[in-house]
Formats: sequence, C-alpha cells, structure tokens
Amino acid sequence: MMRWTLIVPIVAFLVLVLTWGRSPGGLLVAVVALALIGAVIAAVHHAEIVAHRVGEPFGTLILAIAVTVIEVGLIVMLMSAGGEGSESLARDTVFSAFMIVCNGVMGLCLLVGALKHRVLEFRVEGVTAALATLSAVATLALVLPSFTVTTSGPTYSTAQLAFAGVASLILYGVFVFMQTVRHRDYFLPVQARGEDDHADPPPARTALISLGLLVFCLVAVVGLAKTASPAIEASIAAVGAPRTTVGVAIAMLVLLPETAAAVRAAARDRVQNSFNLALGSALASIGLTIPTIAVVSIITGSSLALGLGPLQIVLLALTVVVTTLTVAPGRATLMQGTVHLVLFGAFLFLAVSP
Repeated sequence: MMRWTLIVPIVAFLVLVLTWGRSPGGLLVAVVALALIGAVIAAVHHAEIVAHRVGEPFGTLILAIAVTVIEVGLIVMLMSAGGEGSESLARDTVFSAFMIVCNGVMGLCLLVGALKHRVLEFRVEGVTAALATLSAVATLALVLPSFTVTTSGPTYSTAQLAFAGVASLILYGVFVFMQTVRHRDYFLPVQARGEDDHADPPPARTALISLGLLVFCLVAVVGLAKTASPAIEASIAAVGAPRTTVGVAIAMLVLLPETAAAVRAAARDRVQNSFNLALGSALASIGLTIPTIAVVSIITGSSLALGLGPLQIVLLALTVVVTTLTVAPGRATLMQGTVHLVLFGAFLFLAVSP
C-alpha cells in the first residue's frame, strides 16, 4: 500500500471537517476540489485492494458498488443545493456514465489491448448477458420517461418511478447472482498469453485497513461535494456551458480511476476483466443509482426528470447496437476500439455544443 493512499483519506476528511457549513471561495475552493479529487482516486484504489483480496468476479462487483456510492453521493449533494436544472442532474450523470463506459472506457481498452496483442478474446456468455441487462435497464430508466403520458415532460409518475426502480433492482440483482454464483465461470478471464496469473492478493490485514480507509473516503467525497456544490454551479454559469456538462464532469471524475484499472487489465491481455469493470460499472450506475435517487425524490417530494431528449436517445441506441456488434464474436481488434472512441468523441462534442 503506497503512502499517499494512507495520507489522502485523512487529509480529505480533515478538509471536510474544517470547511463543513462554510461557503468557501478563492483558494479554499481549490483546496476542497483537490481534496475531493484525491478522495475519489483513493477510494477506488482501496476498493481495488479489497477487490483483489476477494478475487474475481466479486472484485469487479465491489469496485462497481464503490463507484456507485460515490456517484450517488455526488448527485444527491448537488441536487440538494437546488438551482436551475438540478432535477435533471441524475439523468445527465447516469447517461454520461453509460456513454463514458460503453464508448470511452471500452474503446480505450480495446485500442490499448489490440495495439499490444492484435486480437483480444473474451467470454461471449458473460459480456452479452451484461449488455442485455444494461440495455433493458437503460431503456426503463432513461428512454421510457420521454414517452409516458401520465405526467407531462420527461418524468415518471410516482407509481411508474417505483416500478422502474424495483425492476432495475431485480434485473441488477439477478445479474449479480449469475455473475457471482450461478454462472461465475462466464465472467472469469480468458488465460492471458504469456501470463500465468495476477499478483498475489494482499494480506487480510491490508484489505481490512483499505476497507476502513474506503469508508473514510466515501464520507469525505459526499461531504466535500456538498461543500463545493455552490462553486460548481457558479463556475458552470460563468463559462456559459450547458447544464448537462455538470453530469459529464461528475461521471468522468468518478470513473477516472476505474478507467485506469480497466486499461491496465487490457494491456495485460485480460480484456474480460476490463469488460467486467466497464459493463458492471455502467449497470450498477443505472441499476443502483436510479432507484436510490428515486427513493430520495419520493421522500423529499422533489422533481426528477429522467427522460432523454431525441439526440441522447439516438446516441444511446447507436451505442447499444455498436457494442452488441463488438462483443458478439467474442474477439475484437483495433477497428472496434476506434469506432467506440469516435462515438465517445461525438458524445463529448455534442454535450458541449448540442
């Protein structure tokens, strides 16, 4: 365990204590932002240590849940700050996570892996099951609200929101059962060429320390997000960027460390691990984040806009089709990675200039 991973959680927690209830400005905002970024990176690092200890495929599940907790905390804290467009923040963040994972992360993994190993192999059974579940949950959470007529606008009624949340949890729960119990072998990596196994797992004591520091980091992330939310809102308004860029920024911040882990796995010719991380994170992001935000919305009575616009629906549908064609053969090359990265570039460009 590297020294910075021990220091950052403690420093982030101290910054949270010293700034809680205040409205930071100037240099203090920069300190809070750095502490927030450091806490996110450290949280995913410690989640990786715990995941390595428990092994695959439970490891990628722990990483996905840790990232989702961070994402939910950031969304809830920023939504609680109110302001224009806060009702669509959950939708923008979840959709951004979907596009970043399925195009940015997967594309980068395929590009890096194919440049080094030419042809990448993975288990079709596990990847297609994850993609089918992800497509169903994304449609329920992000597409159907734009077409329902019980309420006006891209929203669900309370009953519809409850149904979508329960359905998402059921789909995610069955997928996790299949991934970890019933068909665990579908998600184990194909043996990498020239590599027998991973490094030895960390000792139990190290994993327990990381588990405790992970909790520290998660608390710090949620608290620092609430402290920094007014400054974030002011910055977006000052530069005149679309409100959707807040969701993009949150998703990119949360997924940055996990992206690095997925790319490292692809470079070792373990693209199955990369896909477990990528698709598992996207599925957890929708299957866990949306129900959680729905409960918060119902309890607080706040408005929640979930339905995507026509542009976003086209991008989502195109991503699902391309990803299906990518994973169906069980083998991928440089071409598939390039296609996904071009789609990711289109998503980023249209997010800034719709």
